[in-house]
Amino acid sequence: MQTLRIKTASSRAEAQDGESARPGPGRDLTPLLAGAATAVGGIGAVLALVDSGSPLRGPFTLFFLLAAPAGAIAAALRGLEPFGRTVASVAGAVVVNMLVAQGMLAVHRWSVPGGIVAVTSISALILLLVLLRRLRGRTTRRRTD
Repeated sequence: MQTLRIKTASSRAEAQDGESARPGPGRDLTPLLAGAATAVGGIGAVLALVDSGSPLRGPFTLFFLLAAPAGAIAAALRGLEPFGRTVASVAGAVVVNMLVAQGMLAVHRWSVPGGIVAVTSISALILLLVLLRRLRGRTTRRRTD
């Protein structure tokens, strides 16, 4: 006969605290990587907007065009598992980029700075809607409590 034990929330929190409190180089690098990705994406957008001749312009701009909408869509898909969220946000970023390119080509207004501005605007709008939804959810919960 085997005894099954149910872990409570407090025992899981204690186990997680013990794991995250370890010292050394293996600590949480997520904020550092997020900051570096934001800096690379921002530099790529600026290099594209000022029409720089830098060899980093292409890769950094491509990174921005994928990371900005992917980050916004990932924020909207907060409830999914990490792998599914990553796949869906990258696919959504490709869709946003393709729709912007197709729309600009359809009206004969294609330009690189215009594409950067359009993708930035759409990504910012998605993030704004996510923030508004979260704020509205907080105020509704406060009223019901």
